[in-house]
Order: sequence, then structure tokens, then C-alpha cells
Amino acid sequence: MAANNGLDRRAMVGAMGVSGFLAQAGAAQAQERATAPLQKLRTEAPKILIQAVTTFDVVVPQAPVASLPPSPGTPGRINVTCVETNTGVKGYSFLGSTAEQIAAAQPVLLDQDLFQIEAHLKKGLMSWGAIEEAMWDAIGRIAGQPVSRLLGGASLPTVPVYTTYVWPGAANQEQVTPKQQAEQAKLVKAAGFKAMKIRIFRPDYHVDVEACAEILAAGGAGFRVMVDRTATQPGLWTYDEALAAAHALEKIGCHWLEEPLARDDYEGPARLRKESKIIITGGEGYHGLEPYKQCLLHETYEILQPELRQVAGIFTARKVGVLADAWGLKTAPHGTNGLAWAGRIQVSGAMGSVYQEIAVLSPPFLPDDYCKAFLPLLHGEQPFHYTNGECMVPQRPGLGLNIDEAALTRYRVEGLEARRPFSGAGRGASRR
Repeated sequence: MAANNGLDRRAMVGAMGVSGFLAQAGAAQAQERATAPLQKLRTEAPKILIQAVTTFDVVVPQAPVASLPPSPGTPGRINVTCVETNTGVKGYSFLGSTAEQIAAAQPVLLDQDLFQIEAHLKKGLMSWGAIEEAMWDAIGRIAGQPVSRLLGGASLPTVPVYTTYVWPGAANQEQVTPKQQAEQAKLVKAAGFKAMKIRIFRPDYHVDVEACAEILAAGGAGFRVMVDRTATQPGLWTYDEALAAAHALEKIGCHWLEEPLARDDYEGPARLRKESKIIITGGEGYHGLEPYKQCLLHETYEILQPELRQVAGIFTARKVGVLADAWGLKTAPHGTNGLAWAGRIQVSGAMGSVYQEIAVLSPPFLPDDYCKAFLPLLHGEQPFHYTNGECMVPQRPGLGLNIDEAALTRYRVEGLEARRPFSGAGRGASRR
């Protein structure tokens, strides 16, 4: 009986060994069948190379109307950065490039793999934000997907937005009354937006606090106001001054205080977070990831605000979002306006940002007004659509712009209008 049991067990083990082998072989064959399409794609898909990197200006004829916002340069003139691939697909950016940037990028990028963004960043792409943005536009067009989906934001259809207003004249806004700022808030609210930011630059910050209170009253229930000290633009606050301002702002319900101290002061804002209840934000002036790492280690800000042209472009901004997630923090990227805003809403959509800024706007104009002059470049189509205080993330491939390439050719002009490469580099240490 025992011997028979032993034989049965040996037979059973042998049978299990054979069946296990057959099962493994079957699984391997199934896996091979499943991965065959990918293997075929790898062998058949041609490498997509960068064939040309160029920049040029276009000038769109403007009707003599007063309904367009002031322009920093020639009305209707805008810079275009173009990355062309060996497939014929082109990617575009309206962030703005200089001839010097293009000259530096060409020997690094020409005949190189379009998709190797990480490798290109290490070779200089970190300094050419518009070129990287155009590369992502080309990648999205080739993939048939918006950049937000390529960066992981497939489930986020909209992003909350806020408008930042700066009045013409003195940078500290002394020439503007709180009542004027509140009147603009009424226009913003009527247009469907739910948040607005102003500078806190006045020599007496109490006037800025008063303006915030009037803006909140004008906006009504659910409307938010934020303020921006922009680190040292109007002169450094001491820590005690920053704390006093934070307490005054929190009392009237201001949503956040942005860059209250110098950008290389990681500890001061962290103290403000502990000693006041208002949200402290910042980060627009940082290049690369190291400053953000320091912010996380020191608990400097509650919300990180990367600026695409300064941080090193779309991919590095997305990494900032990953770092923020790891620390349980949020992002609200720094903004711009017009067509240059296209990459920002894609990145914010990918990161799930709590806000995307639209800046800098001049009263009484609204965000759509900054695209009007350039609609002929987009088949007459407004690129951004807002509803209930949020922007729908454009779903066209790439940056989401419906670019009319024939119009770019038609309106192209010789020469580049003088423009300064963006720089928000850090400031000196704060007074303590």
C-alpha cells in the first residue's frame, strides 16, 4: 500500500512536471504572440530625426480697432519656433526664440532622435524652452495625441485658471485705486472666471490689503484673490514685514501670498507657513530641479509655481509636478498669455495643477483678447475655451493649436524683432 502510494506520488510529481513545463511553454508562446506587434513596430518604425530648427517672425495685418490689448512690440507680430522632422511633420512654439539660441541648438539637435528629450536636455535643451516646446508639439502630432495625454493627464479635462492684472504706469501700482481693481474683478467675474491676482508692491501694503478686500466684495461668494510680491521686485521685505502682511491678508480672506521673500531664502517662507494661515507659494524663478528640491527639504512653499521658460521647459516642469506629488504638495505654474500659453495648459493638465495662471493682463482686457490678433494663424479659431472658472485642456495633437501652416508662410517676414531671452533668475538673500 505504501509502495503504491510512493509510486502514485512519483507519477503525480512527474505528471506535474510535464504539465508545468507545458504550461510554461504555453505562457511563453502567449507572451510572444502578445508582444509580437510591439516587436514588429520596433523593427519597422523608422527613427524620427530632427531635420531643421528655425525661428522666424510673422506679422498678421491688424484692423485699426481699439479692442485689442497693448502689445510689447509691433502689433500683430509674433515669433515662431519650428522643429521639422524627417517625416515632414513640424512642431511649433510661440514662446519666442532668439537667433543665438537657434544657432546654439542646431549642432546639438540636427539629425538627432526627436524623442530623446532627456538626453537633449543634458546637452543644452534646458536653455531653449521654445525649442523643447516645439519638439513636444511635433511628438504629439506624430502620436496623434495632445501633450497633456503624453505626460499622463488623460483623465483631466479641465484646469482651474486665474487672471493676473497689472495696471499701466508705476510698477508698484500706486497710481491705481482699490476701487479700480475691484471694478476689474467685476469684469473678470462676469466673464466666468473665479479668481484674480494683483501685485502687493505698494510702499504701504495696507492699501494692497484694502484692494484685496474690495476685490473679494466685488467678486462675491466663491471668488478668490491672490497677491504676488515677486520676491524682490519692489524691494525686500524683512521677515517681520512679511509676517505682518501675511496676517493682514489672511484676516480679509486672501487665498495666497506669492514669493514674499527672496528666492534663495528657503527658510523664511517656511516660517511664514508655520506662523500664519495663508498659503505661501513660489518657484517661478528657479532653473532646473535643485532649487525645488531645496524647497521641499525646507518646506518652503505649499504650492510650487514653475515657469516653463525658466525652469527648463515642459519635461522639467512635469518633473517638478512629480516632486510635488512625492511631498504631498500642489502645483500652479506661472503664466503668460496669448498663443504662448498653449504649452502651459498642457503641462498643468498633465500635473493636475490646482491652478494655471493667465498673465500678465492689462485692464480691461480678458484672456481671449490676447489671441484675437493671431486667429488668422489658427484658421480663425479661438484656441482656449473657458467655462465656470476653468479652461478645457485642448485635445488637438501636440500643443492643441490648430495651426494654419499656409498662413505662417503667408505672413512670414524677414528679421527678428528684438526680444530679451526670458530670465527670472534668483535674487539676493532677504533682510532678516
